[in-house]
Amino acid sequence: MAWVWFHRFGSPPYFYRLARRLTPWFAWPALLLCLAGLVWGLAFTPPDVHQGDGFRIIYLHLPAAWLSVQVYVVMALSAAIGLIWRIKIAHAVAASCATVGASFTVITLGTGMLWGKPMWGTFWAWDPRLTSELLLLFLYLGYIGLRSGFDDTARADRASAVLAIVGVVDVPIVNYSVVWWNSLHQGPSIIRAGGPAIALPMLIPVLLMILGFYCYFAAVLLVRVRGEILRRERNAQWIAEELASPGSPGAGPAGSASGPYPAHAAGHTGGHAGDPVATRS
Repeated sequence: MAWVWFHRFGSPPYFYRLARRLTPWFAWPALLLCLAGLVWGLAFTPPDVHQGDGFRIIYLHLPAAWLSVQVYVVMALSAAIGLIWRIKIAHAVAASCATVGASFTVITLGTGMLWGKPMWGTFWAWDPRLTSELLLLFLYLGYIGLRSGFDDTARADRASAVLAIVGVVDVPIVNYSVVWWNSLHQGPSIIRAGGPAIALPMLIPVLLMILGFYCYFAAVLLVRVRGEILRRERNAQWIAEELASPGSPGAGPAGSASGPYPAHAAGHTGGHAGDPVATRS
């Protein structure tokens, strides 16, 4: 009985409906937190003593850098759960993380290059932090490319899961590269033994932006997982029933299913709409 909740999360109908209910609860806080952080950071925070107004790129760079690494951890853990317990929803979560994590990594590298030019005199240096972050981007792209190379979803899940798990070795390298090696990149600024190195008026909008990015990731992930479930379960009867139900985004004016999944869709791979048991590949 202690693991009933775990298997319930593995049920595509249950997770689909839960994701639809939870998405607004993350989307609106994401908007409000990011708006508050940007306005506070850009309009009310004083210039840095050494960097002037150029430091304000931190309000985009730092949250994106945090999420680029932590999204990969979520992806690798989900892939491991899917590989070990053969739960399809876990693979769907991992697949949905990849594009979002790659986007955060591109933002991190792009803003880092813009910040590095006035600080270091160059857009790019083969610094341990920059190089390990670039490797993280290659891991995301490799995961996405590997999945797209298989027509069979189950084989794509297994192969990409192995890559994601192996690639997680880069996560501590990204995090501790500035500690382990001589680096142009500054050391830890928030989580450090002596407390945050950022002044409080500058720190508060950074924290607001980080929280906003977390909520944004959760909202986008839930939306993408719902889309992934629809793709995987497109022949399941519960999909037609879900899209035909009143209030569903796919329901037509008369309650008939619209969109790519007609009411007469054949097959029943996802179980009954009330089935709490995890679907396995």
